[in-house]
Amino acid sequence: MNIRAIRKKIKSVANVKKITKAMELVSAIKMKKAQQKAIESAPYRKSLEKIIYKAIYGLEKGFSPLIKNVNQSNKNLYIVISSNKGLCGSFNFNLLRFLGKEINFKDNDFITVGKKAASFISKMGGSIVSDFSHMDAQNATSAIFKTALEKYLSNEYREVILFYNRFINTLKFESATFTLLPAKLEEEVIEKETEGDYLIEPSAKEIINAVLKNLIEEKIRGAVIDSEAAEHSSRMIAMKNATDNAENIIYNLTLLRNKIRQEKITYELLDMVSAKTSVEGN
Repeated sequence: MNIRAIRKKIKSVANVKKITKAMELVSAIKMKKAQQKAIESAPYRKSLEKIIYKAIYGLEKGFSPLIKNVNQSNKNLYIVISSNKGLCGSFNFNLLRFLGKEINFKDNDFITVGKKAASFISKMGGSIVSDFSHMDAQNATSAIFKTALEKYLSNEYREVILFYNRFINTLKFESATFTLLPAKLEEEVIEKETEGDYLIEPSAKEIINAVLKNLIEEKIRGAVIDSEAAEHSSRMIAMKNATDNAENIIYNLTLLRNKIRQEKITYELLDMVSAKTSVEGN
């Protein structure tokens, strides 16, 4: 490789480095915003859960299909939240590998959020009943919930289960899953939250059904926000690694360029010395 080719290579890598650095900074900003949304929305979901736990004490779970499973179907409906774009490290790979280990694609149906999930599930032979990849994930939350609830209440599915990447911190996320429908209520929490008598109007059953629907929708929204934070975190780290690699390549190419230049100068000096020696000898 000559000096001109090395210079061209250095310039090309430097341009790539500018792009990866910009993407790293943008992802960091987006991750912070998503993280803040996750922190702000958590207390609201906790409040909804407390209302349900206080109101449900003493009632039979069978009063609501949102709590007790009465469906005879053997099929489940899976909601899978991935990303639309790549360049985010192992974000999609880990989630889809986790999904593949947990379920049978051909015996169940799917709601997908993100092109990566839709493409993978289609390749695995899964049936996608609704795809929200064309919509902003957070704006699509209500539509996702309504679709899942309608299909569950029509007795098409035994359970509605959500798969997503849960954000833990800037450097860590993990693939996770939980059951949306029927809603899981912890008996020990119900006992703890039900001290005292409450007068509930119009009725405890109506209040619980309304709040449960709100809670389930908020759980979907929370998973979407968590997934976005994890995606931006993974992309930020991937772009930082790409930037660091670009710097190393530029450093090594610069060393190689200087070495070639030094060798060329050395050869030219040797030629001059040889020529001078030859002239003096004559």
